Amino acid sequence: MAVFETPRAAFGALRPACVQLTRVQTAENVWRLAARLAAVSGPALQELQEYVLFPLRFALRAPGPRRERVVQSAVHCIASVLAATAVRRPELLRELLAELCACLAPGLAAPTEDVKLAVTEALRTLLHSASGDVMLSLYQPSTLPLLGCAVSLLLGLAERERAKQLKVSALTCLQVLLLQCDCPEHQPLGDDEAQHCGDLFASFLPGISISLSRVVTGDIKQGHKPTVAAIRLFYLIVGLVMADAQLARIPKSKEKLSEKQSKVSELVVHRGPDWSKSTAEKLSLLLHKMVEFSSVHPHWKVRLELVELVHHLLRNCSHSLGSSFTHLLKALVGLVNDESSKVQSRCNEVLQSIAEQRIIAQSRALADVLSENLHSLATALPRLMSSQDDAGKVSTLSLLLGYLKLLGPKINVVLNSTSHLGRLSKALMQILELDVTDMKIVEDRRWGCEGSLQPGVHKGRYQRKYFRFFTEEKVFQLLRQVCRVLGYYGNLYLLVDHFMGLYGESAMYRKQAAMVLNELIAGAAGVGVDVLQEREVSPNMDDLKGSVTSILDEYTDQANWYLITSIDTEEVSHEQHPVHHTGLPAHPGGTCSTILLPSPELHATTRTMNSNIWQMCIQLEGVGRFAAVLGKEFQLLLLTALYPVLEKAGDKTLLISETALGTLAEMSEACGYSSVQHLINDNSDYLVNGISLGLRQLAQQPRASRVLDTMLRHSDASLLPLVEDVIQDVLSTLDQCYNSQASTFLRVLHSLMTALVQWFGSSCSEEQQQQQSTECQNRTLSPAPQAVTARDMEQFFLDYMRQKQIAEGDVLDSGDEEADEVPPLAKPEPNCETEEAPLPSHAQLAKDVLERCIHLLSDRSLRVRLKVLDVLELCVTVLHPHGNHLLPMAHRVWPALVTRLISDDPLAVLRAFKVLCTLAQKCGDFLRRRFSRDVLPKLTSSLLSQAPASARAGPVYNHTLAFKLQLAVLQGLGSLCEKLDMGESDLNKVADACLIYLSAKQPRKLQEAAQRAFGNRGRR
Repeated sequence: MAVFETPRAAFGALRPACVQLTRVQTAENVWRLAARLAAVSGPALQELQEYVLFPLRFALRAPGPRRERVVQSAVHCIASVLAATAVRRPELLRELLAELCACLAPGLAAPTEDVKLAVTEALRTLLHSASGDVMLSLYQPSTLPLLGCAVSLLLGLAERERAKQLKVSALTCLQVLLLQCDCPEHQPLGDDEAQHCGDLFASFLPGISISLSRVVTGDIKQGHKPTVAAIRLFYLIVGLVMADAQLARIPKSKEKLSEKQSKVSELVVHRGPDWSKSTAEKLSLLLHKMVEFSSVHPHWKVRLELVELVHHLLRNCSHSLGSSFTHLLKALVGLVNDESSKVQSRCNEVLQSIAEQRIIAQSRALADVLSENLHSLATALPRLMSSQDDAGKVSTLSLLLGYLKLLGPKINVVLNSTSHLGRLSKALMQILELDVTDMKIVEDRRWGCEGSLQPGVHKGRYQRKYFRFFTEEKVFQLLRQVCRVLGYYGNLYLLVDHFMGLYGESAMYRKQAAMVLNELIAGAAGVGVDVLQEREVSPNMDDLKGSVTSILDEYTDQANWYLITSIDTEEVSHEQHPVHHTGLPAHPGGTCSTILLPSPELHATTRTMNSNIWQMCIQLEGVGRFAAVLGKEFQLLLLTALYPVLEKAGDKTLLISETALGTLAEMSEACGYSSVQHLINDNSDYLVNGISLGLRQLAQQPRASRVLDTMLRHSDASLLPLVEDVIQDVLSTLDQCYNSQASTFLRVLHSLMTALVQWFGSSCSEEQQQQQSTECQNRTLSPAPQAVTARDMEQFFLDYMRQKQIAEGDVLDSGDEEADEVPPLAKPEPNCETEEAPLPSHAQLAKDVLERCIHLLSDRSLRVRLKVLDVLELCVTVLHPHGNHLLPMAHRVWPALVTRLISDDPLAVLRAFKVLCTLAQKCGDFLRRRFSRDVLPKLTSSLLSQAPASARAGPVYNHTLAFKLQLAVLQGLGSLCEKLDMGESDLNKVADACLIYLSAKQPRKLQEAAQRAFGNRGRR
């Protein structure tokens, strides 16, 4: 609570201190007065304001050399008085302003930094203490010299002083002086007042803008606060003087004033068209310099203030400063991906505001600036992308994307220009060039048959691509957004036609053009596109479907769909059609996509095959994206797309196969199917028809087997009745051309048998287990054997005699004579229990396939023999529950299998031994005598002969084929002896062969396998 509440009491307390200070100007007297002032209330001090200020002002104007302590203390005291009172006389305001500015003027000795700081704080307090009318009285033509002096002194402090606090204080004071502060004491200027102040401040604009630009681009060691304050003051004063609304009201010629006013009016600038144009050109240079410096400033607040600068000038000076927006918009768009989340957020808000207010759309000049920027950037884009680092590439592409977003619906103006569209499209073609030097892409193959595709496993998962000019995934995502924004705003028919032209123009652009087309369609449908404003007209479903249909027709054209993706010498003996294309595509009617014979017309390099693989993957991704875009409408295109995609799902190149499976998953979801399996089953009639036609014209359509292969791998047992006839066609075709097509059809047969094992294997196993358990129970529970009839005895001896003759080799050459030699078996009665039920369809198919395998086991090609052995093993598994059919087939296959076991390549021996183990497990003691006579001696002798070599070998031996063969035999012999119920003599041979492998010198895995072999014998 103040002690002196009334002016009279306050006067009595202050008078001695004021008189003493007037007489002797010392810092102590000033402090004494300040102490008395602290005990005076505000209203009382307001009445005594000028009385108290007089001795303080006198201390500032005292003659003689300037005493820093006195000046500093007097200024502080003046500031405290002004903070507690209000200036109500214009004359007092001008006098105090002049006297304080005089303290900053350099005299015989320059004022210290403390004095300068005190004066700037006092000036700001003075300006805030003046009421509205009094403050506006300062801004008259007659006071321009005083204002100019204050502006010049404050700019000098901000530009030349090193103290950070002093620079910030000077800039803040200057902001208040120019009526640009946002404090509650000062009300916003009205239109007329702003127009008047703009005329006055135009005189100071050159000096202010140049000095502030120097502060902004000064030494970075000054910190971020002076830079932020300078940027803020720059756009506030420029936004006031160069405001479009004010300049529109300026008359073209300056009004004529009286002779008395002419001298003062010479200081006021006429903001006419010529002055505006000249000033805008000079400001453009300063803005360019400031933007370049501030956009890369390490402190985020400087970059944030730069965003505010662009927003303020774009909102208020879009016409007058049109030439400057080349740099301003570049800075704004470039900061969209700033490392600071606050800068990013504010930048996006500003861009959104610009789009919502349609500033670009309503300003022809700004649209032209953006178009020119876009053209320049597209021209320089390939050079920048090949020379910049990843961060620079992200920044450059963010700039390109920002330009497109800002143009919005105006983008068609750019696309209608042949030059602009050509520059942009060629830039995209060069940037999106893929790196096709990786050998692994070509080497990765799909071996065997994968299981069924689970729903959603591959959907939406695209292969990671490797580009020539960048490695960062974010760069690719930005390029995708660029293409989608083009599709969202642009004329879809124009863009599709242009990039389809590039697709067909050169193989060099084909992959890039396909990527762009895929993204254009997604963008046109509004899928995954980020925009600032909605488009004026959205394409309807018919437009999308028309564009997709044209692209799909081009993708699936034979010249673009059946490309050379590998050279497989195993299966190319039938591919003798010449390749007429000099580029990447293969001959449309003759060759297989992954199996081509090198001809004189074409030497397929790894680079070519790699490029073709990526092209196929991109086109398959496009089909999946088209399906996602069209949804249920894509069902009308299934007849066009499903069959080719299934062909590629069966491709031996792993990358193509995986991509095709992902495409199938997207197609099934888009068309409303719950899984790929349902998609295949519901369209199986169409697919089966195509496969049948393909098998009849195998030379022209060698890929029909792949479609069947894919259908079998990704469906269920309900498909079997639908494809049964087609399987028979495959077997018939194989019979006719097994020399050239064996490998192709064996892959289909392998898929078929794998599917049968998967579909019917569990039921077969359960049936067999139930049968074995029943037999076991019958043996253990039956107290006495059943009565044997005379017919049974006769049949038993007849079978025994015939089997004995066959086992001893006592058979005649002629089948008819043999039939005559052996008495015919008695025909069972129709109702007899021994009547055999017909084979199920899947078992009959397995039997038919096994018939072909018997003939192909002796094929010259090792790969074919290996595939045959794999298929043979699966056939045995399927036929396992049907022993009456399996045992005769095992008898027939035995001679060829023995040949593979004892005199073939080690790989074939290894695979054949695996088949033998399966046969033994399924056929039991039926093979005991054959195995003992034909195979066991060779196996034991091989083990004994290889034992010394494995005992001497080092750790590398574990990776050899010989070791793998030894290990497989040792692991399988024990179970073979158990399943075949071998006799003692044969068991002794096995024991002698395995005993040597118990030596500690043998590799550990061989020792463990030998131990298990003895364990099996012990269990027996």
